[in-house]
Amino acid sequence: MDPSIAPASRAAAVTPNDTAMVGARALYIGTAGDVAIAPRRDMDPVIFKNVPAGTILPVHAAIVALTGTTASNIIALF
Repeated sequence: MDPSIAPASRAAAVTPNDTAMVGARALYIGTAGDVAIAPRRDMDPVIFKNVPAGTILPVHAAIVALTGTTASNIIALF
């Protein structure tokens, strides 16, 4: 199967941080709120507003920023 469309094979809890690399291919949001994601290290984060609990965001997340993130219980999918 093409790895770019294969389901995630690993997961890890995310602690939002303005500089730490995550490198996830998607994020599971456990507790609703805003999620600030930088798709690449050299880009400013974009804030996804009011993400409901239980949502899987199918976006590449190089960084899940602390500044702007109010959601919690975030899981990175690789």
